[in-house]
Amino acid sequence: MTADATLTQSDIATIAAAIDRPIVLVGLMGVGKSTVGRRLAGMLDRDFVDADDAIVEAAQRSIAEIFEEFGEPYFRDGERRVIARLIEERAGVIATGGGAFIDPETRALILNSAIAVWIDCDIDTLVERTSRRDTRPLLRNGDPKAILTGLANDREQFYKQAQIRVESEDGPHADTARRIIEAIDQWL
Repeated sequence: MTADATLTQSDIATIAAAIDRPIVLVGLMGVGKSTVGRRLAGMLDRDFVDADDAIVEAAQRSIAEIFEEFGEPYFRDGERRVIARLIEERAGVIATGGGAFIDPETRALILNSAIAVWIDCDIDTLVERTSRRDTRPLLRNGDPKAILTGLANDREQFYKQAQIRVESEDGPHADTARRIIEAIDQWL
């Protein structure tokens, strides 16, 4: 496939058949991991799991409650165990929380057992997207733009270790999903 060619359903089916492990989406909060992940899974005819939803289900409490009661290290440990289980269960597309790939053990697990896709996005778009809901514990105490800029700077060194990087733009989520499929095809 050339980079500017349009993927047909047949092309997507061929690429999907060649993917032999889960696709794990990483990146900052608000880049579209969950929304794009659902679209990507549908296009590839795979299942989709949001790791944050799986954590909430396993813990029977919200992520904000886990952070408040037990702290971030406790949360990251549980997050790693849930992601390991999802990878072991061969979940098709897994969306992770923004900090999951920062943890060295979680990152090694994903890089060794899955295809890591870093969805990147400009800060202004992230500020707009994350302002829609007050469910982000890391954005509750301070200026969201400053916090997201700091997180982007701190985490880039980890995210860039993903096998694939794709930009999320303000267009339809299907466009980002197609770019991920094309990038996976080139990577395979």
